[in-house]
Amino acid sequence: MRTSDGSDVTAALSWASEVVGPIAAVGEVTGGRTSTLLSLTAVDGARAILRLMTREPWRTHGVGLTTREHEIQGMLTGTAVPAPRSLALDADGRHCGHPAHLMSLLPGQTQAGRLDADSLGRLAELLATVHDVVPTIDVRRYQSWAWEAKYVVPPWATDTATWERAFALLRTDPPAHADCFLHRDFQPFNVLWSGGRISGVVDWVETSIGPAWLDVAHCRTNLALLGGNGPAEAFAAAYVDRTGRKPQPYFDVMDIVGFLPAPGRATFVTDAVEQARLETWLGSVLRRLDREPG
Repeated sequence: MRTSDGSDVTAALSWASEVVGPIAAVGEVTGGRTSTLLSLTAVDGARAILRLMTREPWRTHGVGLTTREHEIQGMLTGTAVPAPRSLALDADGRHCGHPAHLMSLLPGQTQAGRLDADSLGRLAELLATVHDVVPTIDVRRYQSWAWEAKYVVPPWATDTATWERAFALLRTDPPAHADCFLHRDFQPFNVLWSGGRISGVVDWVETSIGPAWLDVAHCRTNLALLGGNGPAEAFAAAYVDRTGRKPQPYFDVMDIVGFLPAPGRATFVTDAVEQARLETWLGSVLRRLDREPG
């Protein structure tokens, strides 16, 4: 069998069947940027998700990414965080041909359009629950996705000065902060809903230790792209109410610039409406930084 990107997954399905049993149906989960995700249904009705690191540059780092997700999911077992359960790991791709991680399938679907106050409050509560986790294994320190190579005003920008100010800010040291456990890619497309309630949070390959506001910031940027400044601000307000943590706009800027493309790589933000929203959001964050430094 080949996936939509042309990857042959025959060996991977054979490997997965040794864990879940004979496979009756395979479906490709859409929307993933870093890897191929396959939904597996065994003959006995058991369901699972198979992650295959088939896409660069993530395939090159597939051993670390799949191993991290496997270890973190094991650590989260028994916590209040609704994460999948790791079933098997082929980090070096010896059996599957690609770095692979087999995990349980959680109920529900992503509903990125849920931007009402109640849904945003539930998102904030879930993120606070993630941040409450005290790691029992070694977890790597966070990495900024706003590399110096990205400090280039995008061609679609209408306010060059705003972007240049953001780049200058990121050349200074981050503000003081307390570290906590981070999902690191917390956003609506990684949260599952079922029956009007959150049923799970997925994609644990980037898990880190670092400033809580970096997780908040990443979700805020995604919300701003989806619905403008309103949902992004409402989500942050709900998180602050739940945790008492103060906003740190520096990390909002770090996350926004992280959405710009590195040289030679495609950008994540190609839609003109989203591009305008990203720049508007950046301007709003910088104005808040003027009012509330740090």
